[in-house]
Amino acid sequence: MEEKYNAYISEYLQEFKYATKEELAFIRPHINIQEYRKKSFYLKEGSIQREMGYVSKGLLRRYYINQKGRDITTGFVSENEYVTDYPAFLQQRQTKYYIQCLEPSIILLLPYEKIIESYQKFSNGQMYGRLIAEKVLNVLTDRVESFLFNTAEERYLEFIQNNPELTNRISLTHLSSFLGVERQSLSRIRGKLVKK
Repeated sequence: MEEKYNAYISEYLQEFKYATKEELAFIRPHINIQEYRKKSFYLKEGSIQREMGYVSKGLLRRYYINQKGRDITTGFVSENEYVTDYPAFLQQRQTKYYIQCLEPSIILLLPYEKIIESYQKFSNGQMYGRLIAEKVLNVLTDRVESFLFNTAEERYLEFIQNNPELTNRISLTHLSSFLGVERQSLSRIRGKLVKK
């Protein structure tokens, strides 16, 4: 088990492309590994994310509950991606989202305090923070623009093109919620594309 965890940590540390040996030596002892069962929550509305999560194995869904009590999927997080409500994490404020495991998951955790300390100690630490912020901003911008400029069919095609490995791992219900369409509409879109 220890050997497997070391492999996950080594893989995670490759994310720190600009880090020196000294920086990696600072980060490594503070990485925690947590295993989550399917349907368990990584984050719940009202909680504060104290650690940055990195998915080594598994799949999670991010959603919120609207005024009508329906849960609305806003994203999926799979292997080699950060699992976070980044704006809330940066401000250490309560999140408005739920992040739930759709599969058994292994998540590596780096405490907020140690991330901030690495920013202060190492100039590369700040670059790492900036790169995560840019990645999160791109994901959010792409999502907003897809609703502004694309049809439901275009959103679906874009999703399967950009996430081919996820199409058999998530339910139609969750995918239709993410795309902003009713499940029946998504089934019609899929049926129409099969006939083309």
